[in-house]
Amino acid sequence: MVSYTDRSKLNATQALKWLIEMGADEITSNTPIDRFVIKNQNNSPEIKDTATRIVPPAKGLVSRPAPVGKNQMAPAEGAHDAATGASAATDIEKLRAAVEKFDGCALKFTATTTVFSDGNPAADLMLIGEAPGVDEDKCGRPFVGPSGILLDKILHSIDLDRSNDCYITNVLFWRPPGNRNPTNSEIAACLPFVWRHIELKNPKIIILLGGIATKTILNTQEGIMRLRGKWANIQLANANREIPCMPTFHPSFLLRQPNQKRQAWHDFRAVKTKLLEYC
Repeated sequence: MVSYTDRSKLNATQALKWLIEMGADEITSNTPIDRFVIKNQNNSPEIKDTATRIVPPAKGLVSRPAPVGKNQMAPAEGAHDAATGASAATDIEKLRAAVEKFDGCALKFTATTTVFSDGNPAADLMLIGEAPGVDEDKCGRPFVGPSGILLDKILHSIDLDRSNDCYITNVLFWRPPGNRNPTNSEIAACLPFVWRHIELKNPKIIILLGGIATKTILNTQEGIMRLRGKWANIQLANANREIPCMPTFHPSFLLRQPNQKRQAWHDFRAVKTKLLEYC
C-alpha cells in the first residue's frame, strides 16, 4: 500500500482516486496547491479562490467571459440571442430547432452533433444531466453510453422506462472537449434554452443528475454530496406552481464509486413515491 505522505509514489490517477474516496466533490482553485510544503500560516503563499462560479440564471450574464473565437459570439451576446430564440419557441420541437440553429456557444464548433433530448415529452418525470459524452456526441441522444445503461437499470428498478415514463435532457447541448467540466460562459449561453425547455415540458418532478445540473438549476454553490436526497423546489416565471426537484448522483460518478449506488437508489425510490402521489 502506498503511503499518501510519500507523494513521489503517487501518480495523478491514484491521487484523484484518493480525493474522491475522501468525499472531495468541489474544486476550490484552478491552480494546484501543495500543502505539504507550506510550513506554517505566516509563510504560506496567498491562496486565491479562482474556481469557476455558476452564474445565476436570473442574471443571464457571464462574470468571466471566455476569449471570442472567429465564429463565436461574445458570451453576453450569445446569452442574449439564446434568450431571444428560446422565448420565441412555442413548443419543444421549435425549441429543438432553435437550439440547433444557435451559434452562441463555443462547444457547438467542437462537437459532432447537437444532443437535445430523449424519451417521452408527455412524461411526468424530467431528468436533467450535465452534458453529452463521447457516445452521446456520436448518436445525438443523451445518456446512451455506460452512464445511460446504468441509468436505465436504475429506472427499471423502480418500474420506470426511459422511452415512456421519462424525458431526459442536459444543461449543455454539446459535448465539452475531453468531457471536461463546462465553463461559466458555456452554461450561461445555454441556460435560456434550459429554462424554456422546463417551461414547455412542464414536468411534475425533475431529477437533477450530478453537481453541475444541481448547482445550475437550483442556483446554489452547495456540493452534490450535501444536496443529494433532499427535495428542493423551483418556481417558473409563467407557472403558478412549484416543481419539486430531487438532486442525486450522476450515473458516471456511480460507475466510479459503486458504493454510492444505494444512496442514489433511495433517491429514485423517493421520486417514485412522489410520482405515485400524482396518480
